Amino acid sequence: MQIKAKWQGGRAFEAVGPTGYPMVMDATANYGGEGKAPTPTEMLLSSLAGCIGIDVTMILKPHLDKIDSIEITVDGERREELPTAFTAATLLFDVKGDIDAKKVLRAIKLGEEKYCAVSASLKAEVTYRLMLNGEEVAITE
Repeated sequence: MQIKAKWQGGRAFEAVGPTGYPMVMDATANYGGEGKAPTPTEMLLSSLAGCIGIDVTMILKPHLDKIDSIEITVDGERREELPTAFTAATLLFDVKGDIDAKKVLRAIKLGEEKYCAVSASLKAEVTYRLMLNGEEVAITE
């Protein structure tokens, strides 16, 4: 896969990959950017959520008619010293619908451990939590 990023002036870049969709990134004001687009680190965590979300919906395909909504919140922890890399990321899956928690947990685990290329590419420790219909589900290994 190849991505080309073209400087847009200031600290902004527009990246385009094989799909042809442009992705604009900018730095925050404290790094000289105008803050008119997501930062690369925001896009990284967004990519993590999107990647595992796609995997989970593919695994749960036979049960999607029982799911009303899936929201994924990613909390990333970063080092204080440069580079301020992510050291950990916790994904909170908030699922609503008439589906068994074991099915959702299995899909999340498979997505994170076997299928999600973004998760596998990160050096950070990736963990997850599940809220099903407003109640936290205990994660057992």
